[in-house]
Amino acid sequence: MPGFEILLIVIVVLVVAGLLFGGLRTSIFFTVHTQENVLVERFGKFQKVAGAGLNMKIPFIETTTKPISLRVRQLEVNIETKTKDNVFVTIPVAVQYVIDQHAVVDAYYKLSDPEDQIRSYVFDTVRSALSGLTLDTAFESKDDIATTVEQRLSQSMAEYGFRIVNTLVTDISPDPRVRDSMNSINAAQRERDAAQSLAEADKIKRVTQAQAEAESKRLQGEGVAAQRKAIAMGIAEQYEMLREAGIEDTAEQLLLMTQYFDTLQDVARNGRSNVLLLPSNPGALGDLSQEIRTSLLTSYESEHARRDGDARADHEAAQHRVAEQRAAAHHAQQEAAYQAQAAAGHTPAAGSTAGTAAAGTAQNTAEELAARAEQLAGRLPQRLQDQVNQFLQQRDDK
Repeated sequence: MPGFEILLIVIVVLVVAGLLFGGLRTSIFFTVHTQENVLVERFGKFQKVAGAGLNMKIPFIETTTKPISLRVRQLEVNIETKTKDNVFVTIPVAVQYVIDQHAVVDAYYKLSDPEDQIRSYVFDTVRSALSGLTLDTAFESKDDIATTVEQRLSQSMAEYGFRIVNTLVTDISPDPRVRDSMNSINAAQRERDAAQSLAEADKIKRVTQAQAEAESKRLQGEGVAAQRKAIAMGIAEQYEMLREAGIEDTAEQLLLMTQYFDTLQDVARNGRSNVLLLPSNPGALGDLSQEIRTSLLTSYESEHARRDGDARADHEAAQHRVAEQRAAAHHAQQEAAYQAQAAAGHTPAAGSTAGTAAAGTAQNTAEELAARAEQLAGRLPQRLQDQVNQFLQQRDDK
């Protein structure tokens, strides 16, 4: 029994010694993790800052605080406020902050709840900024709002040992009804822009087509005009050759019929219809020849009258002037003859001399007027000269 008691006493002594040693060990040594700090207090008063690693303290005299994290933390704040144009919006703001490693003591002892403090500053700053902005301006100024919040928080939280890393305004959410109205306005604006773009494109297309058609018509008209001119010149050359050969009337009819049959051949080759009605009576060819001749002459006269309208007016005026000068010359001749007869009746010798002089003067005047008339008529075209000569001949006959 005595041996058993001794063994039991030894075991109890070892247990008590282990408990005492373990308690002392834990009360003397402690560890701190990376990116953390621990404050050591002696009788409740700050003594030192324990960094990462193994640290020591005086047991039963010094105590340690909870680990203080030095990592970057994020605080999200949802702010409901009103813009300048009386639109209520919700703005989520994310504030990223960290405790300054050199101001851990201030961060621990000066603020009991740093997140509430940061949240209050964010509310005040955002509401002050949004009160002077409209909704559209607020959407455009998200970065400016975030910068303003960050600057104010940095100035305010620096004295408490906190450093603001970044401030983000992630979104601006208006009331759902306002958002639906904005979407409707945006959709209407885009539809109007799309319609305007389509209308402009259609306008450009139509203008381009019209310009192309106008250019095509112009070139087509020039081609038709050149073709008709070439045909007319060819017909004139053929007719002139036949006329010089002495077969004028027959040549004209033959030329017209040749052109007529060439036209029928072209219609049969290029026309869309398979049926062509031709006159069947024996005198149809003669009537057709006369109609073609009349049409050509009418067309020629119309074209000639159109081109020489102003010249014809001048020619007609010249014709009237020539006629007037002819009449004046004829009247001068009659007056000279009458004066000569009167002078001869009163004094034969002197009257004969005076009558002869008067007749000579009248004859010179008449010849001068006639020469001027002939000179003026010489400037006229051949066709109008013939008309003037015919008129003068009829006047002389009368």
